[in-house]
Parts: sequence; structure tokens; C-alpha cells
Amino acid sequence: MAEELSQISVTEFENVWTLLLSSTSIQAAFVVLLSGMIGIATGYRKFSRWVTSQKFYYTRPHVSKFLRQAALPFFAITLITSFNVYMQFTLGSAEIVHVAAEETLSKILNTFNVLVIGYTVAHLIPIILNKIEKTKLEELDFDIWFEMRGFSDDTDDFFHKLYKWTPPRTAPVEIGAERFTELLKTPEGISYLEAFRTSKGVSIGSYEKIQKDAFEVWKQSERDKFAKYYNDCTSGDNQSGRKLKPNTIPREIFSIDVWREEKRINGYDYVVPGARPSGYMARKKKDAPMSLQRVLPLVIFAAVGLGVAASWGIDLFVLATATGGFSIGLGLALQETMQNYFAYMAIRKDKIVVEGDRIKLESGYNGNVHKITPRVTYIMDALYESIAIIPTRQLVASQVVNYTKEHHVVPASVTVGVSYLNNPRQVASILHKVGKRAMREIVDDKGRHMIRQHRCPNLDENKASCGCDRDVHESLSQPLVRFTNFGDSALDFTVMVYVRNYGAQFKTKTEMRVMIYEEFERYDIRIPWPIRTIYNSNEAQEREEIAKRNEAREKLMEKYSVFDIIRGDEGTEG
Repeated sequence: MAEELSQISVTEFENVWTLLLSSTSIQAAFVVLLSGMIGIATGYRKFSRWVTSQKFYYTRPHVSKFLRQAALPFFAITLITSFNVYMQFTLGSAEIVHVAAEETLSKILNTFNVLVIGYTVAHLIPIILNKIEKTKLEELDFDIWFEMRGFSDDTDDFFHKLYKWTPPRTAPVEIGAERFTELLKTPEGISYLEAFRTSKGVSIGSYEKIQKDAFEVWKQSERDKFAKYYNDCTSGDNQSGRKLKPNTIPREIFSIDVWREEKRINGYDYVVPGARPSGYMARKKKDAPMSLQRVLPLVIFAAVGLGVAASWGIDLFVLATATGGFSIGLGLALQETMQNYFAYMAIRKDKIVVEGDRIKLESGYNGNVHKITPRVTYIMDALYESIAIIPTRQLVASQVVNYTKEHHVVPASVTVGVSYLNNPRQVASILHKVGKRAMREIVDDKGRHMIRQHRCPNLDENKASCGCDRDVHESLSQPLVRFTNFGDSALDFTVMVYVRNYGAQFKTKTEMRVMIYEEFERYDIRIPWPIRTIYNSNEAQEREEIAKRNEAREKLMEKYSVFDIIRGDEGTEG
């Protein structure tokens, strides 16, 4: 088997050893080669530390990584090639007869060069692919910046330095021609029209480029923001109150790629320098799932290794046959591991599930996807009370309900029962008012509306949209009020609105219940106790008390119409 596997003769290497012992000049050159390799490795470590301490390591991370990966192989290849040329020159001039040994030694040195080049290429290609991916994300950030009409950390109305708004030729129906003409006469009116959305949620007018290459100008402005962030970190003008040093462990200064990622996570808000605790970046890198780019170097270097083996005369077919039995046994032992890995690759490629999605497993467990790895997936309970760890293959092999993927609206409904003595038409109007209040008033900690709507209420005050009207293509008719049932003790009603995401419904329903309590108290709508009430002579008195505010409720019905039950007796069948 050994003879079939390789055509390499042990005598060839013995001749090389004899060749090295035959000349002191060759021995000295070999010592220089080894010393040079050690010197290059030592110098490379110092060079790497120097690079990571420089500003361009943070502003140009891909260029700096490329230089670090290419520096060591460049000097190593130069040294090995020089040694190879020297050997050939020395052997040729001395007229030594060891031709076979010379060829073998040259082949060994060339093999080292090929392996070094293969190692370098295997690590440079992922850097290039990562740069391409980051460039695509940067282009996506620009599109979002344009859609948002600028980020919150822009200065001096930067958006309008690149784009000029042009009004439509015809007036929107919701504004009218006369008012539209008046608004065009003042800067405030033009700003109002620029932010205006029609009843269908569509903006009016168009934008014309002022700068020829707006993307490059915007990209430079983002780099200027990062430069300020870096200077604030290193100068001590940051939230930590001290000068943060580059090239420290754990790292406390974001590179520009991580800085952009932080902006995306936080809705493109300003990234506060020194706000994250020490070790945040290390933990973030540790929690990052393994990507294909981290596996690619192993694949490329293995391919180079097989090529080198073939160049030495090793029969790859015989090698594969010799290791076939071992491979089959290993494959059976790693069957589940490989299933998880290929499931991970499919999830990443098709974006079936991503970190942050709210999902429900077939077992009934409901939570947010915290991290996906090639082996297991971590799903965090919404209240952080537990974490489910499941094999990654279950995300594609079993039924999973995704509440987030391509789903921009989630219903939030509140059910309430009222006394049989209340007019259901009046109650429906009050609940409709509650829904309208909720759409305007319920916001998150950043002041953004939690309820989806076709036109953001901020636009009525000539403010920028908070995004509650973004990506809403469904025909939403809300709030929805329904008289659902004649209960044992009450008339049951449901009021429903649509919120941003799965988690937003809980705060929304809490706030709506408070509003219902306030409005019911204001209009004397009574919520009965869940008991059977026996009336003697108090029913007439209670009707009389309720009737005192009937006029106010009737006026409310005129303003907040809900559905057919509100509109009187027109069209009544019978």
C-alpha cells in the first residue's frame, strides 16, 4: 500500500541530507534561512502590535488586516526563494554531481513557497469577501438614510445638501389646490409638504440630486462621524471619562464596521463614545456565529495541500481509498453534527431565521432567537427567565412559527365587558376613541409610535416620521371594535390595533387598558362584577344615573363612528 500511495524514495531525502553536510557554505546558508524565519516571525508580531495600535486599524480595518496577513508570507517567500537561488548557484559553480539531491532540495523549497502562498490566499480571500459584504451593507445603510431623510446624528441639514425636494405638479386631494398653492409660498409650508403623506401612506413630490455622487459624499460624512467618535474615545471626551487606548485587551474602541453595526442595532442613532462596558467587543465577537468565511481558509488550504501531495507523486485515488473506511466511520459518528452544520448553512443562505426573530417551536416554547451556531441554537424567553438550547437542524426539520419574518404588523387586542344597562353603540364609540388615542399616544422609550399606521401622526405637526408608517403595504382598517358576545354578567367587546412587532403588543395592551378605564370612568360606562346581580328597586335609579351623561355619549358617537352598528337604524332588515 505504501508503494502504491507514493512514488517518493527515502533515498532522495538521504541525498539531500548528505548534500547539506557536504559544504560549510550550504550549512551556513541553511542557518541563515532558519534564523531569518525566526526573525520574520518575531518582527511580524511586533508589526501586528504596531498596526493594531494605529488609527487606520480602526478606520480601514480591511486594509490593515490585508497588510497583516500579506506581510509575513511576503518576507518568508522572499527569504526561501533567495536561499533556493543561492543553493542552485553554489551547486552549479562547485560542479557538485548531486543533481538528484539538488532537484529534491529545490522541490522542497518550492513546496514551502506554495504552502505559504496557499496559506496566504486562504486568509486573504475571506478578508476580500468580508469587505464586499460590508460594502453592500454600506449601500443598504445609504438607502435607509435616504428613506429616513437623514440620520439623527447628521448636522446642518445634511440631507438637503445632497438632495432637493421638487413639489408635485398637481395638488394632493387631501390638501386641496388652494391650500397647496399657499403652502408652496413659504419655507415652512414647503417643509410640511415634503413630510406629507397621503391617506395611502405615499409621499408626494420627488428628489433631485444636488451632488453628482451623493453616495460618496454621504460615505465620507459617515467616516467623519467615526473619526469624531474615535477622537472622543482617545481624548477622554467620552462617557467613561478617561482616555481609551487602542490595542488594549479587552478592546474598548469600536472599529468602523462594528460602529456601523451598533448604529444599525440602535436605529441609526448616535453612538455614544465609551458607553459600552469593558469587554463588550470581546463578548460580541465570541457570541458571533461561525460564518462560511471562517471555514473557507481550511477548505482552500486543504485543496492546496492535496495539490502539493499530487505534485510529489502521491496517488490521491489510492489515498482516498486507504482512508475511505475511516471516513465512513467518522461520517457515521458525526452524522448529527453534519446535519446541524448543513442546516446552519441553509438557514444563513436563505435567511429562514435570523438573530432577533421571535419564534415558536413545535414543543410550544416561545422566545427570541439569541444565537445560531453550526451545532446548536439559543432561544431566549421574552422575559429572560430561561433559554432553550436546541440542535440547529430542528429549525429546518420541524415546524417553527416565525412571528417576525416579513411580517410588519401584529394584532394587539383587548377584551372588556360592560354592564347590560349601557348602550352598546355608545360603548363601541368610546372604545373606538380609545383606539385612536392609542395610535397617537402609545410610544416606546425613543418616542416612536408602537402602533402601525399608514400616515405617521408626527407628520401632522410637520415633524419627521418615526417609522410607524414604513413598510406598511397591507390595507389596515384600525382600530377595530367588535361586539363579541352576550356574557353571563356583561356585554363583551374587543378593540384591536396593529403594532410594530410581536413584543410591542404587551405594552400596547397595558396602555390601552388604562385608557379604557379612564374613558369608562369619564363617561360612566360600568364594568360589572363577575357575579349575578339581583335588582329590586335600584335598577330604575341606576338607569337614571347612567342617563345623565347620555348627551355626552351621543356627541361622541357622532365623532367616532365604528361600523354598521353605529350608524343608526338605516337599512335595518325586517
